[in-house]
Amino acid sequence: MSVERTLAILKPDCVRKNLQGEILARIQKAGFRVLALKQTRLTTETAGAFYAVHKGRPFYNGLVEFMSSGPCVPLALEKENAVADFRKLIGATDPKDAEAGTIRKLFADNKGENIVHGSDSPENGRMEVAFFFSESELV
Repeated sequence: MSVERTLAILKPDCVRKNLQGEILARIQKAGFRVLALKQTRLTTETAGAFYAVHKGRPFYNGLVEFMSSGPCVPLALEKENAVADFRKLIGATDPKDAEAGTIRKLFADNKGENIVHGSDSPENGRMEVAFFFSESELV
């Protein structure tokens, strides 16, 4: 296995519920190294650009609206098998389908407001980390 980077975003519902510390602790306990993190508020343009791959899909406009509705916390994470391990940690997109003990099962309200984003491939992990962080910010 090789060391991978993945992007996590603690979404606006996570920040509204003040769960950032709880979720970050679970991420670190699972062995992820935090390379960078920041709190930011996405504009509709920035959220639209980040989720451009979904443009034209029925959920796109709602996703962009939700992701720009309040502050979020992007995190650049690193570890061996980071993408698959992170997706296992957070659980299925719909918390009803997520395994017991996963972040979404424990904290998410619904499929649309599901607490956290995770990259879906090592390639997307690298691109998504670069969307939010310059190389000089990754320490």
